[in-house]
Parts: sequence; structure tokens; C-alpha cells
Amino acid sequence: MTQPIRALEDQDEPALLRDQFRQLLRYRALLAAGVVLGLLGGGWLALSGEESYTSTGEVVVRSAASDPFAAGASADKGINIGSERQTAVSDTVGTLAVGSLARQGDRVEVGTLLSGLQVTNPPNTLVLRFSYTGRTPALAKARAEALADAYLEIRRQRTEDSIANMVDGYRAQLKPLTEQRDQLAEQVGTSNDVTSARANLVVSISELSRKISELRALDTTPGYLTKKPVAPTDPTGAGLPLLLGLGGVVGLAIGLLLSWVRLVFDPAVRSTRELVRSLGAPLLGTLPRERASAGALLAIGRSGSRLAEEYRAVAFRLAYDPSFAQRRRILVTAPRGDNVAAAAAAVNLAAAFAEMGRDVLLVEADLRTPSLAGDLGPAVQGAGPRWASEGERAWPSDSRMNVDVPGSGAFTLIAGRRTDNVPRALTSAPVGRIVAEGDRPGAVVIVLAPPVLSYADAVALIDRVEGVVVVCDPREVHRSDLERIREIIGAAGGYVLGALLHPGRSRYERRARKKAGRRRAGGGRSGSATSRGDGGRGGRGHTGDPAETLGLRTFDSTAGHR
Repeated sequence: MTQPIRALEDQDEPALLRDQFRQLLRYRALLAAGVVLGLLGGGWLALSGEESYTSTGEVVVRSAASDPFAAGASADKGINIGSERQTAVSDTVGTLAVGSLARQGDRVEVGTLLSGLQVTNPPNTLVLRFSYTGRTPALAKARAEALADAYLEIRRQRTEDSIANMVDGYRAQLKPLTEQRDQLAEQVGTSNDVTSARANLVVSISELSRKISELRALDTTPGYLTKKPVAPTDPTGAGLPLLLGLGGVVGLAIGLLLSWVRLVFDPAVRSTRELVRSLGAPLLGTLPRERASAGALLAIGRSGSRLAEEYRAVAFRLAYDPSFAQRRRILVTAPRGDNVAAAAAAVNLAAAFAEMGRDVLLVEADLRTPSLAGDLGPAVQGAGPRWASEGERAWPSDSRMNVDVPGSGAFTLIAGRRTDNVPRALTSAPVGRIVAEGDRPGAVVIVLAPPVLSYADAVALIDRVEGVVVVCDPREVHRSDLERIREIIGAAGGYVLGALLHPGRSRYERRARKKAGRRRAGGGRSGSATSRGDGGRGGRGHTGDPAETLGLRTFDSTAGHR
């Protein structure tokens, strides 16, 4: 038995993390700006800072001992290494080192001297590491050595002062005992008590004398300079490569932070998952970018075109969609802005359905800026309408054309024409008969409407063309726009079949589009009814009365031959 494939949950953490990371990468300019800023900062720190040199010396601290070679003697007896480290950076040591340096010709203040000193203690040792940072190697070496010697000298003086104080105390105790012993010496033999007292005094005097001798015999060496400071050969601190690397990392972090802030406040759709959730419809496909398609609507018919294959895939998906199979009518529109991407999608979907053997009718319902006939160029061939009566001249009369797609077949185009009363024209009976052709077996009707949020033209057609395909650029469309489109289409009685994403036009494509528009405008000044926008009715149009509303004027289909 085949196990069903489990779909990923909406809140799957790895998928969400990947999605968020891809969203951050959308703002490459901010990431690049952060990295460049970090590199510039690192380079500035490396080049603007003064070179400094650090010399290091190590001192092993020891306590005074009578016999350092005796069994059980401990070097750390009575030593608090934390207190010793504080003593090493004290003003007392600095004052003694300043005097020593002054004799060598280096006159420096105590505060300035101690500002370049750093004393550390490696773990589980009695070692104090004196590190001094100076402007020159010789200066760093001399001051590090002077500070280490000053610390040892201070410690030796303190040890000798302690011994001298203890010896003076023992001597103060010894003096009265000696006087008493001399007094009792004159009375020796008079009684046994005098003899016993004199013997006790002699023992006490001997004990004190022994203690004084032991103190004088102590080894007062405070420690050893096991590593003498030497003049460094290289400057201290991070070099240019390290600072540039650190600057790049910090800059990347700043860029990610800026991208995240931009992402939080960006109203545009941040992912396809969010687009599907906002629109309430599936994603039909994502169109790839093709340089060869610049300035040309038809991608189907070009060999090796990835864009054509994507359009074919979307058409097959729509063909087997149950909602589309019932009515076989599609309304293609964009959220807002220009309608170029929606027009390309409508034309290529029509060509793809024609490849399947369907009888395709493409209706250009953009009566404000019609351009399909001019954009298709030589592929368009005129033909008479089979559904129109002889006397009809208003749109869509005389607008039916055949479009030949090389190697794919042909479809019928109802080209748009500038009309004064667009809503009345879109809701007229001829348009209803055109849309009803989708009920014939094997027929497909595709209607290209202006942007749904810019004009109400698409809404006027939804009651007859229920299925809507929204063509949009995910980098420009807003979440609120998609939600509003869903509400508008649902309120008008339609439904969204899906969304088709396009990558947007590059600068080269926009330039080519503008040139094509200028060529069409220059070629249309011959005075044709279509280019003048009079609907082919001999100039009958808006009277100029401000009180006259386009939506309330009577639509007269016979006005074209009066």
C-alpha cells in the first residue's frame, strides 16, 4: 500500500526559517550597503590608528622562607595572588618606576605610565605577566622592565620592613628580661627561688634570641623575573586583513538588521505562501525572465523558450481545473499599474489553448488604452465578424481578427477600441453574445481586462466571466491589494482561479516598450477612427457638458451609421 505524501505544515520551522532567509535576501542593496559600510569602517580603523608595540615580562612571586629547600616548604605560603596583582598596578609601584625611568631620560607621569600597563595572572600559577603598550618597541621594553623591577623592589622592601618591625618587637621584649636576669645574677646562692627564677629568665631570653636570629636568617627574595621584556618586532593589535574581515562580518550583521526592519515595514507580498493566503487562491505559476521576450508578447512559437513552457504548464493546469471546466471562461487582469504583463499572459494562454485544439476567443476588454492589435504586429489578420449584424459599428463591431501563432495554430482576437462609455460597452448585448461562445463544446473565452483596482471594468464582466486569473509582480503588489481583490471578486459573484507571477520588466524591456509605444503613436496619426478614439462613429462622443455622466448616457448601437 502506498503511503500518502504528507504536506508540510504552515508552521513548519525549517520551512519558515528558509522562507524568512529568502525574504531577507530580497533586499540585496541593504545587505551590500551594510557590508561596504563595515569594510570602510574596518579599513579606516586600520589606517587611521597609530601603531603600538607591546612588550611582556613575567615575574614569579614567592614568599620569604628560612629554608626553601626544606621538605614541605610551599612557595605560595601566605601569598594572595589577587592582592599582588592589585599591588602591581598601584601608584606606589608607578612612582618607583617613574623615578627609575627618569634616571634613564624617560620622563613620564605616573598616570600616563600606568595607563599602558596591563597585569594578568595565568590560572593556577604564581606568575604575574607585565604587558606594556608603547609607541615604540624600545619604549615598551624599558617601561615594562622598569615596572616589573619596581614591583619586585616594593615587595622586597615590604618584606624587610615586616622583618625589622618583628625584630624590634622581640628586642623590646628582650630588654626587661635581660635587666631582670642581671639583677638576679647578683643574688645567686641566697635562695633556691632566686636560682629558679634566673633559670626561667635565661630560657625566655634564649627563646626570644632564637626568634630574632630566625627572622634575620629569612630569605627575603620577593620573586624572580623569569621572562625579561624584549623589544617587539611587530606592532600590536589587529592588522588590516583582520579588521577588514571583522568589518565585513559586522557590516553583514548591520545589513541583515536593516533588511529585517525593511521586511517588517514592507507592505509588499513577502513570499508565495503569503500571496496564496492573502488572495485565497493557488499559485498557477511563476514566469521566468527572458531577454529575448523584450518587446514581444507572444512567447509560444519560439523554440527553446522557458517562458513558453511555463505558459503551457499554466494552460494545462487551468484546462483540468474543475472550476474552469464548467464554464471555460477566464478573465485575466492585474492588480494595478500597467497591463502589459496581463496582456502577455492572456495572449500566450490563448495560444497555449489553441495548441490543445481549442477554439479560442481572446477579447480585449481594455477600451481605455487598447494595444493588443498593434503589439501582436504581423500575426494579426483581419476578418469579418460572424455574430454582428450588418449595421453595427460600435465596439465590438468590426474588431474580430485572426492571430496566427507559428507552429501552434491560431486564435480569434476581439481587439479593443477606444470608447466613450466603457461600462455601457462592456455590459452590452454583443459582448454578452461573445462571452456566451464559451458554452460551445471545445471553446475557450479569455477576456483581458484593465487593472481591477484602477478601473471597475473587470468588475463589470465578472458576472459573466466568473473565473479570474490575477497577473502580478510579487515585489510590487501589496498584501492589502490582494485581500481587496479577493473581496471585490467574491462580492461580484466570481472567484479567483489563481495567481500568475511575473518577474517585472527590466530597464531594457521598459525602454523597448517605450520605443514601441512611440512608434505606434507616430504611425497612428493618419486619422484612423481607432487611433482618434472616436469608436468609429464619425466623431460622435462626449458633448462637453459637465452634467452629462458617461454611465447614464444612452448607449446607441446605431450611432455609427447615422
